[in-house]
Amino acid sequence: QVQLVESGGGLVQPGGSLRLSCAASGRTFSSYPMGWFRQAPGKEREFVAAIKWIGANTYYEDSVKGRFTISRDIAKNTVYLQMNSLKPEDTAVYYCVGGSTTWGSRNPADFGSWGQGTQVTVSS
Repeated sequence: QVQLVESGGGLVQPGGSLRLSCAASGRTFSSYPMGWFRQAPGKEREFVAAIKWIGANTYYEDSVKGRFTISRDIAKNTVYLQMNSLKPEDTAVYYCVGGSTTWGSRNPADFGSWGQGTQVTVSS
């Protein structure tokens, strides 16, 4: 079972950028997707982006396409989420996820490993 620890969140102004990092330990070298979900106060968790550890195929939530980029560094056992052109509606706790065998899934129940989350606040 993979263990995940997020970092890199913070307070930024609209239009700003942040890069989230997810340090992984345990099983990471596979074709199964890892990625990011987010949860705003009072709202359900929603899918953000996912990537295959091997091959680096990706898919995104429509609302972040063109603004967010998911990537991974195998040597560092780390998954990243580069977030550009941030909007207030991006404010949420962002969770790194793994442990899924379902490519293309946007369902949090399909991901068995979750980090503790890192807060992203976009506000002027």
